[in-house]
Order: sequence, then structure tokens, then C-alpha cells
Amino acid sequence: MTIDVHGHITSPELFRRFPMPPSLADVDGMVELKAAAGITTSLVGSPVGAGTMVRTPGLDNYRQPLDTLERFHDWLGEQVRARPAALRGYVYTNPLGSDAELAAAAKRLEQDEFVGLMVNSSIAGRFLDTPRADAFFAMAAQYRTPVMLHPPAEPAGAGELDDLRLVEQIARPCDVTLGTAAVLFAGWLEKYPELRIVAPVCGGGLPLLLERLELARRMPVTFGRPGGAPGGPPGRAPGAGAPGGPGGPRTAGPGGPAVPPLAEALRRVYVDTATPSLRAVAAAVDAFGAGNVMFGTDSPPMSAPLDASLARLDGLGLDAATVARIRHGNAAELFGLPAAPTRPDPS
Repeated sequence: MTIDVHGHITSPELFRRFPMPPSLADVDGMVELKAAAGITTSLVGSPVGAGTMVRTPGLDNYRQPLDTLERFHDWLGEQVRARPAALRGYVYTNPLGSDAELAAAAKRLEQDEFVGLMVNSSIAGRFLDTPRADAFFAMAAQYRTPVMLHPPAEPAGAGELDDLRLVEQIARPCDVTLGTAAVLFAGWLEKYPELRIVAPVCGGGLPLLLERLELARRMPVTFGRPGGAPGGPPGRAPGAGAPGGPGGPRTAGPGGPAVPPLAEALRRVYVDTATPSLRAVAAAVDAFGAGNVMFGTDSPPMSAPLDASLARLDGLGLDAATVARIRHGNAAELFGLPAAPTRPDPS
């Protein structure tokens, strides 16, 4: 049994309107291909809602009509109901969007077909450390639903890149890296303890940057501000950053609240294995712990051989029980999916 937490499909309506890889429209083909590899369940959704990840003149993914997005979710729910053992859905929304958009997403989460939220790690160049994201994170916490921070079609800063290969393979994982760090530093995980974040593609570069993140957390929030003006993201007290012992809590100054060590927030950050790099997966396991790593392929649309993605787990040198947690146990627990059947005791 294997659960793939990172896949995408699109509706015939959107496939006709926008340029997209054909694999996104072949739902039955995806299910059959994954079943042949031993992948029993896929969590699927759209990182652009009723839009496209391909640059399209005149298209703004963040200004799509709500009724169009609702039709996409209607279609996605139908696909799950037609294949209840093989599929579960993510609800897409703009985390900096209107109250109506967030209300529509919340209503979808009341359907059994949907088990998580899929949002972008940055929105038109803006990361989710803005107070404008508070309503979204409050809603996600209320429904206790995992939030996948998927890279956007246009990552922050990628507008100046002419080579789309760099956008696809470099800029998007970098957006996940900075976008997840912004969520950590904003204090959303402290403000909403029920929140669980999924950072795809092994968390981008985060596994190699955790020590730098801790160093950054020990710097005063006023660092780099003209005249040392206080400020900071929600959930962080102005002036926070007085150093404590290694890995220990810090205080926000006299009488200020303690700032938890990075490790506490990281326990609520999960990553998937949607990467061609064994070293990246090994680093993710080392940095986040095997209990916070889940199998993912980003397929469709990625076309890497599924058996190679599964074999990569066997190359980590982990015991069978730990590999089983990564293949299905962690995802089943996080998303509330059926666990693998227990084998009878041979004795």
C-alpha cells in the first residue's frame, strides 16, 4: 500500500481552455499507471484552481471567477466519488482572497471527498507572513485540515526569468523554501496549534537551511529596519530575538512572551518526496524526521518513472517499518485516510 500525497488532474473544461500536459486530463490512465506501481491512493488537486501553471497572456490565476472555480471543484469531487479507493481531493483557494473565496473553500472541506487545502507558497510575489493571511489560517485550523504550500505558476522573482526551465525546476522549489520559512516566522503555527503544513518537493532547500533559520530567529525583529523601527509579522512581539541557549526558548524582551524554538514549529511541518534526488529525500528525513515525510510524486504532470520514485525510498537505508510510515502511514494519519491492513500474526 502506498499513498501519493502530491498529484494533479484537470477538468475537460480547463483542458480545452488552457495549454496543459495531456496527462492532467487522463484520470483513468493516471489511476491505472499508479496502481500498476503499487500506489493505491493519490491526493490530487490544482495549484492554480481553474487556471493553469503555463504562462498565458492575459491570465491572472488570482482573479478567476468564483463560479468557474466552483465548477472545477464540482468536477473534482465527482472524480473522487467515482474512484473512492484511489482518489482524495485538495481544495484550492487564494489564501489572500476574499471572504467569499474562503467561505467557498470552507464549505468544500465539509465534503468527504476533500481532505486538505492546496494553496500557493506566494501570491503574486507576496508571501503568507502578511496579516492578510490570518483569516485563511484561522479557517484551516478550524477545520484541522492540512495545508499544502504548493509553488505558484509564477514564483516570486521569476518574472525576470526568460528560461522557463529555471522557473519549473529551480524557482518553484525556492518559492516553497521561502514561503514555508515565512509561515514559520509569521508565528501562524504558534497562533493556531491545530495547523499542519505540507511543504512539497522535500521542503525545497529547507533541510539545508534549518541552522540558518535558527540564527535568523535569534536576530532582533528590528534588524535592518531604518532607525531600528519595531515591527514584525503577526504572532511575533516587536523586539523579539534576544538569544537564548542553543535550541532553547528565547524571550521577546522584559516581560515579553517566550518565543518557542524552531524545533517546536517544525513538528507541524511535513514534506513530500516529490524530487528526483535521493540526497534531497535523505536530507528531508534527517531534518524533519521520518514521521514528517510522506511519499509524493507530483505526477501528473511530472513524468518521472513511478518505480524509481518508490525505489528511492529503499535507497535511504531505513528499516522496513520506517519506510512503510513514509509510504503510507504518515499520510494516512495526517489526512485521515484508511491505514494499511494489518498482517495476521504468523504464530
